[in-house]
Amino acid sequence: MARIDVLMPQMGESIAEGTLSKWLKKLGDQVKRDEPLFEISTDKVDAEIPAPAAGTLAEIKVQEGQTVPVQTLVAVLETEKGAAVVAPAPTPAPAAAPAPKPAAPAPVVATAPVATAPKGDGAETIEERLRRRSTPLVRKIASEHRLDISQIPGTGFAGRVTKHDILGYIERAPATATAAPRSPLPTGAVEHPAAEPWPGDRVEPWSKIRRITADHMIMSRRVSAHVASFFEIDYSRVAQLRAAHKQSYADRGVNLTFLAFIAKACAENLRQHPVVNAAVSGDSTIYRRDINIGIAVALDWGLIVPVIRHADELSLLGMARAINDLGERARTKKLSPDDIQRGTFTITNPGGFGPYAGIPIINQPQVAILGVGTIEKRPIVIDDAIGIRTMAYLTLGYD
Repeated sequence: MARIDVLMPQMGESIAEGTLSKWLKKLGDQVKRDEPLFEISTDKVDAEIPAPAAGTLAEIKVQEGQTVPVQTLVAVLETEKGAAVVAPAPTPAPAAAPAPKPAAPAPVVATAPVATAPKGDGAETIEERLRRRSTPLVRKIASEHRLDISQIPGTGFAGRVTKHDILGYIERAPATATAAPRSPLPTGAVEHPAAEPWPGDRVEPWSKIRRITADHMIMSRRVSAHVASFFEIDYSRVAQLRAAHKQSYADRGVNLTFLAFIAKACAENLRQHPVVNAAVSGDSTIYRRDINIGIAVALDWGLIVPVIRHADELSLLGMARAINDLGERARTKKLSPDDIQRGTFTITNPGGFGPYAGIPIINQPQVAILGVGTIEKRPIVIDDAIGIRTMAYLTLGYD
């Protein structure tokens, strides 16, 4: 028998830890190579992790709900002696990972919760460099409050500063940390009041993705002055085109939706209006060269925004296929962290749940978001006569 170590994967450059949210196999179960073994939840995305080899789930080292650094030993698979495996050396080592396989810094950063003091010659240690590689959200909050990340105690992997660390630091030290004068809300406004469950109530803890979304939206309201403009749109011509081409798209495995037309129109117009395809960084505006459109997808366990890269280069067929693909992979937990990063503009579709319109919250650090209301036939006035047209409202939320 050969033993294969299963490690907590690094799901992106800025991901330092993950929460094992669910085991998909039980101890002693047979597992096929690339068969989903467990689910993880990071601060970016939920994903199913496949087995690195076929075998038997012999040991479970990390329990459901436990958060551990990347490269932590999660489980052990036992394979037959003759099985071909891409894994550590077959000698059954103790609990420690074999030396040849992991990257050299891994054992160092896993045991260094706080960076060491700078060397006398001014050189920065590996631990210090890792601490500074915080997530974009943490860096944005630090920039807005004019904070030095290196001065904030971190509880993340290798002492990195997490979002909760920096928000807690701001709340504990308002005199020194609240340097952003434009925030009218108290820094502790992110805290929610506790409510007592009554007999017969059902208490359901939030998923990690739902909790992160809630915090992100509260932060967005605090840092951006939201304005919303409403536009009534006549989709009658779009409805005719969709009806004429829907079957031919279906023959190629693509569902042609109204959303594909909307995303295509946005992609073509963002180049003409770069102020909407931008980001705010401190006291500066960054005008993005790329046009990457995020499409909000509502899931049972939360909301996620996968991104269509270089959307302005896609045809209508390519746009529809990209929306279908990202939506399906979001629902089946097949997205990678790269799929939800580097968005420059977001589209959300509350109309899928029935409302005429919604007022969406900006997806930071972007500056605008488009909300799509329900699309339906309505009576409207056309040349002093009443006609039936396919209508809907669009809401542009912007800073």
